[in-house]
Amino acid sequence: MKHKDGLDTAAVLLLLLVALVVMIVPVAMVSPQWLIVPFVLVAIALGTLWYMRRRLRTYVAAQLCSTDFENSRIQYSLTGLPIPTMLVADGRILWYNTFFREKVLQGSDAVTRPVDRVFPDLDLAVCSRPHGQDLTVGDRRFTAYAGSAKGSRGASIVYLVDDTFYKQTLEEYTESRPACLIIVIDSYDELFDDMKDSEQAKELEAINSLLETYIGRSTGFLRRVSNSRYIAVVEERDVRWMIQERFDILDKVRALHPGGLTTLSIGVGHGGKTLQECHQMARESIDIALGRGGDQAAVKTVDGFEFYGGISHGVEKRSHVRSRIISRALCDLIKKSDSVIVMGHRMSDLDAVGSAIGALRICKMCGVPAVIAINSDATLAGPLLKTFLDAGCGKDFITPDQTLEVITPNTLLIVVDTYQVRLLESQKIYEKCKRVVVIDHHRMAVGHIDRPLLLYHEPYASSASELICELLQFMPKEGNITPLEAQALLAGIMLDTRSFALHVGVRTFEAAAWLRSRGAQTAETKLLFNTSKEEYEARAHIVESAYIYKGCAIALSGELDAGMNVVLPMAANDLLTINGVDASFVAVAKNGGVNISARSMGALNVQVILEPLGGGGHLMMAGAQLQNCTLDAAEHKIREQIDLYRASQAANAAAAHIH
Repeated sequence: MKHKDGLDTAAVLLLLLVALVVMIVPVAMVSPQWLIVPFVLVAIALGTLWYMRRRLRTYVAAQLCSTDFENSRIQYSLTGLPIPTMLVADGRILWYNTFFREKVLQGSDAVTRPVDRVFPDLDLAVCSRPHGQDLTVGDRRFTAYAGSAKGSRGASIVYLVDDTFYKQTLEEYTESRPACLIIVIDSYDELFDDMKDSEQAKELEAINSLLETYIGRSTGFLRRVSNSRYIAVVEERDVRWMIQERFDILDKVRALHPGGLTTLSIGVGHGGKTLQECHQMARESIDIALGRGGDQAAVKTVDGFEFYGGISHGVEKRSHVRSRIISRALCDLIKKSDSVIVMGHRMSDLDAVGSAIGALRICKMCGVPAVIAINSDATLAGPLLKTFLDAGCGKDFITPDQTLEVITPNTLLIVVDTYQVRLLESQKIYEKCKRVVVIDHHRMAVGHIDRPLLLYHEPYASSASELICELLQFMPKEGNITPLEAQALLAGIMLDTRSFALHVGVRTFEAAAWLRSRGAQTAETKLLFNTSKEEYEARAHIVESAYIYKGCAIALSGELDAGMNVVLPMAANDLLTINGVDASFVAVAKNGGVNISARSMGALNVQVILEPLGGGGHLMMAGAQLQNCTLDAAEHKIREQIDLYRASQAANAAAAHIH
């Protein structure tokens, strides 16, 4: 079969073309009206050729593929197979049995035709593997297996197993697997307490109607289990269209009010082996969605979390009951420990160090030995640390490596100002301590500390220092914080609120007023934010090199001198003072990678933008560290995430307008 019938056809067509030209030229010169004759002759010839070629293929197929044969061991051994079978050589179909013609070719003939025209998706190399290749022909599903046919000069034999029923059954099984959704109305008590009963009923009716319509599109059901909580059981196919539409129910509920005060949080669990496992995954998802500030959907699968939404501000909770309960529980845990280690995040700032100092005071009031684990050579709170060292408090601070020597099975670790394992000052301390407490205000992200003994997590708070202040207010007045410690906590609050300009609430000012009553001096606290002339010049250079992209200021810088890390967040803050800038991103080269500091005025959620880059933080303050990355690559990644976020904002605005 080295001879190609396609080449014969091409040769005939070429001869016809030459004959047509030879006839056309003289006829066109003598009698143009007779030009139709050669065209008619060529058309008749082509039709005859096509008809004869088809008849020839049918005749050859009848002779080769019938049950009448002689002296053909291959045909003799394959014709009786009860499954579709064909022989292929040099990319063409040589032979097939009756089952193949009836079930696969639907009664047509394909002898000598190229395989890639009859089966465009067929790959003999894949078919030769143990599991074969999935092949779809019309509305039938096959698994194709291939092997060499002995004595056939390199021909391959292909078997097609019709498993349409089983594959359709498997697909239906997969698509109908159960999934669980837990839906929560964010800050229900705070939003509905001030409403009249009639207003509450109207608001809940609107939310119920939207949820019933949304879940009504699925094959599942929705049940309200409490005033603010719903549970829905749907199928895997329903979760897929919800993800494709990026849970637009969040936008519809947010659009009920111009200010977007009413929001939902959704936790989704799917892909589990059982419905109970999916429900547990949904519970973990709703916990992390609420921990990230609400107004978003968190989807957990066996591979991790995915997040949708999260573009609005959190609603501040006004109750101090939880603070009082946490304060008592923390004291109980401290008193049951033989020692306590307080630790923040690496490259600690004023909030991390200030809140750690406040937590250390709680330990002292409980009468339990405690230290703060901090790397003094890599901190952004150097002036604050120096103030305490000069005041004779050097014994309260210890390097992480020295801390490892004093850890016992009954040592309590208090983590402040971070919830991420990878951001801890020392992961070795965390791994060695079996008892952990977390106090943090950042929005929760993947990779958080699992199952702490006590968790005080408030994404609505301005800072970790504010949370520590609330705990201290429920401690006895005797032996409470000193003026210097109050000053450290006030510095932490001022840093994260940019001197009470952003992300502040009633509780923030209450905490600041209490610290002032405990002796904190605002003027002296402000001195902790002063910088050197070299730092100021580096900061000014970064700001000068910035450009604006889609309402975001982006600045790039080469590697800074040692001890200049504080310049990065300061430059990001300065860029926000430019008109038309909603957020700022400052990227600085660092040890073969890039450190990114991001700030926002609230119009953009910089945490959502930096999370895909492995970063995290808060709505208005976030950061990321890219390993083995150039400045140009980091700039491209930042712009790409800004594009995605702006596109999401535009889609949400369009949905709200339509609603």
